[in-house]
Amino acid sequence: MGTFYEIQDGPVNALALNRDYTQVVIGGRNVFKIYQIEEGRFRELCNLRTLKHLNLNFSCNDVAWSPTDDQYVATAATNGHVTVWNLNKMGKAMQEQDYQDHKRTVNKVNFHATESGRLISGSQDGTMRYFDIRVRNAVSVFVSNTESVRDVQFSPHSPYTFAAVSENGNVQIWDLRRTEKFQQQFTAHSGPVFACDWHPEQPWIATASRDKTIKVWDLSSKNTLEHTIHTIASIGRIKWRPQYRYHIASCALVIDCSINVWDVRRPYIPLAAFNEHRDITSGMAWRGDPNVFLSSGRDNTLYQHSFADGQKPATKANPQGISLNTRGEVVYSRKVATTPTIVSCNSSSQNSLSKAVGLMRKISTTQTIDSFHLAASCLYDFNPNNVEEHESSIFLRLAKNYVLHGRSVSELCERNAVVAEELGKSDVAVTWRIIKTMYGEEFVQNAMMNPPTATTANNSNNAVNNNKHEEVDVVEEPKSKGAETPAAQFSGGDEETENEDQVDHAFPNYLNVRNNGYLPKGDFFFGENELDVELDGAPAFMDFYQFRLNQTAVGQIDWSLPNEAFPTRHEILDRSPPPEQFPDHHQSINFREDAHTVQVDDQLPGMLANIKGCGVPSWDPSGIVIETLHHYATLGDVQTVACVLIVLGESRRFLTGLTEITQEHWILGYIDLLSRYKLWNISNEIIKLSWLPNVSQLNQQSTTMHTNCGKCMKLLQRVGWLCDRCHTSEYGLCSICHQVVRGLYVWCQGCSHGGHVGHMRQWLSKNKLCPTGCGHLCEFN
Repeated sequence: MGTFYEIQDGPVNALALNRDYTQVVIGGRNVFKIYQIEEGRFRELCNLRTLKHLNLNFSCNDVAWSPTDDQYVATAATNGHVTVWNLNKMGKAMQEQDYQDHKRTVNKVNFHATESGRLISGSQDGTMRYFDIRVRNAVSVFVSNTESVRDVQFSPHSPYTFAAVSENGNVQIWDLRRTEKFQQQFTAHSGPVFACDWHPEQPWIATASRDKTIKVWDLSSKNTLEHTIHTIASIGRIKWRPQYRYHIASCALVIDCSINVWDVRRPYIPLAAFNEHRDITSGMAWRGDPNVFLSSGRDNTLYQHSFADGQKPATKANPQGISLNTRGEVVYSRKVATTPTIVSCNSSSQNSLSKAVGLMRKISTTQTIDSFHLAASCLYDFNPNNVEEHESSIFLRLAKNYVLHGRSVSELCERNAVVAEELGKSDVAVTWRIIKTMYGEEFVQNAMMNPPTATTANNSNNAVNNNKHEEVDVVEEPKSKGAETPAAQFSGGDEETENEDQVDHAFPNYLNVRNNGYLPKGDFFFGENELDVELDGAPAFMDFYQFRLNQTAVGQIDWSLPNEAFPTRHEILDRSPPPEQFPDHHQSINFREDAHTVQVDDQLPGMLANIKGCGVPSWDPSGIVIETLHHYATLGDVQTVACVLIVLGESRRFLTGLTEITQEHWILGYIDLLSRYKLWNISNEIIKLSWLPNVSQLNQQSTTMHTNCGKCMKLLQRVGWLCDRCHTSEYGLCSICHQVVRGLYVWCQGCSHGGHVGHMRQWLSKNKLCPTGCGHLCEFN
């Protein structure tokens, strides 16, 4: 038989089969029909919604068909009615009984397996009512003392036993002859239990809950949990598969529209799955044949499924995989063959085979829909780095050995780099040494003497900061006679060599900058506009200018190239234009050096008219440092981030792109980790070294611990050793020596008894019970 379906007028809430599994009844808000099940189709026999003069203005929440009399069908309604229908009658007479005992929605109705005309119901009012169709009211009432009863099922093993599940997660077993109290009760799930089903052969009961599990309980002993199935959604219905001990079908209450058949021995992958419904499956029932079952859904359909058409999810499971962690360890799973070879083997070879295949399932040579897809994997663990220390131990050793204050930045960085390198943190060690190079004392000194200019701040592409030295006084003087001809300005001779010492004395700032190598070297260049550039922004070729003073002509400056740089083979006849052709030439420079003054009067070119100190080319590393800190924070290494920020000290002001909120988040994260490892001293040190107000105020907050009186257990709300209720002072007495504790006091948070730290430690090292004799199992941490 294949799979076929019938479309209905509305959503179907439940279905039930008759005694010989040839007819099915379905019910819903707008649906109440009976179908004959034929080969490949459903044939409608009766539509009870079309009957006149019937009060059917309520929704069918559940339906049941009597297993002993085919003429009786029961429905559970949302208005609290339980109605019994006689299919042998017509018209209004079909309504055999209409019970209105329940005050709220009836969730479940179920006929007795052997007693004709007996049925039971469970409702949202927390009660279960036992009916006899010959009586107009309920025969017995069972109170569950819970908010609601979701499902009731008669036991196939005992004619007087039924089970009920409720929203508080409990399962109750009742005897029909005792209405005052249940036989046994146990908590099966952590959430509401929506369905239960007795196993037809074993003393087992299966329960389904909102906690996304199906549990199988053995009631022959003390409610033993035998199996647990993990699903992806809350389960609304479950049914054991006939003739199969370990197979059970389920459908979800939300999200999942599939019907899954499970083998309880394999709790994570279904044995078979049926995905015909497009909305939530609301009901299902086996047709007595383990290969055929019916289902109804909220998608207005009624299906008959053939087990051979089901999918096998296990065939799509991948038995191979690989995983790599941050320490370089690799875990790899490889598929192994599962078909055994028929050979005679001893016990040792059998053990080896069982280890290779695993203990999850038994190897079988036949492949049917009732057997699992055979797949087995071997797991391999590769550890190329041979890491002996775990991350937690490395964190502890770094926290204890890092030095964060008391030395210079260079010393702190070098010390911490050595510590990180010894523990295998080579990347962290390199970071510490880079921080040392970037923010050592030399960097701080240069940064303090030469603060970056506005040009550098605005231009992020040029990592050069122009620094200003003392400017040279510039005074206008009359033009000297020696500056009238090009020969006078660019004449070479022996007298130039004699004046080099005076030039060094006259230009101390320039020569110091040039000799220290701060300005980069480059090719000499003659251009049209190079003389118009000031020295503080001059290009590299400006370093090749040589200043010489001619004593024979007062106020005359001669321009020439050093002979060693450009050896000439003949006299240069075509010289550059004289300085008077350039702007700013009617000026003189007044150089002051110590106690004497040297004046130079000449027609100076524009590039020398405003001489300024040459800035030290510097690189701003703040962007790289901020990016590095964010990288470590992304990896979860807040320890490195927090320690680097603390060691930087005053240099943190150069990290202008790092907000205080981000820094506070990192510091608090490190403090939280230290507290988890109980490193209270280091945590307090981090708080003291913090420059952030929200962090530094942490150790200024008071800590209040409320305790109870050891005699009357009243909460001690005021300071002192006297209880407000019993007026005893046992709170301050030692339970061992019975003396007042002056100093450290330790007490048990369970019984509130305590005493001297040493006395309690000594007592609890040999005993488990409280020394006062209260019988409490005290624990000393």
